Amino acid sequence: MVRWGAAAVVVAGLACGGESRPRMSAAAVVRIEVLTAHSDARGLLFEPLDDRGLAAQNNVHVVLTAPGATRGNHWHRHSVETTAVVGPCWVRMKEAGIVRDIQVPAGETWRFTIPPGVVHAYRNTGESMLVLVSFNSQVHDPANPDTVRETIL
Repeated sequence: MVRWGAAAVVVAGLACGGESRPRMSAAAVVRIEVLTAHSDARGLLFEPLDDRGLAAQNNVHVVLTAPGATRGNHWHRHSVETTAVVGPCWVRMKEAGIVRDIQVPAGETWRFTIPPGVVHAYRNTGESMLVLVSFNSQVHDPANPDTVRETIL
């Protein structure tokens, strides 16, 4: 089910199949929001999270992705990942075997909040570097990774 709001799309969480993925409650949803960005001759400025959202994070990473390259292709066992994307970008998510494709238009900034168990990937469809700013609810621990690779894009 997809609900359209003024500036947000909420994709209802579906129970994930397979024993290795967490089962999501009805409250677990992928949230997609168009962010307000301010631009002028110097460039673009946006706030990827508000103060409440920032307080819930334990990891942040900035990813620059070359034209035609893909990042992600994974899901998280326990953590929630929130990523701000400056388009153009092709975003693919897979939840309970259902694949969803989303196009972030050039010049727009969107935020994706992805619960555990949802596979996600980002492909740069532009001609310059794609900027992703990602936050994670858990501290990155290489000895006990939360990330599981799964290629979908």
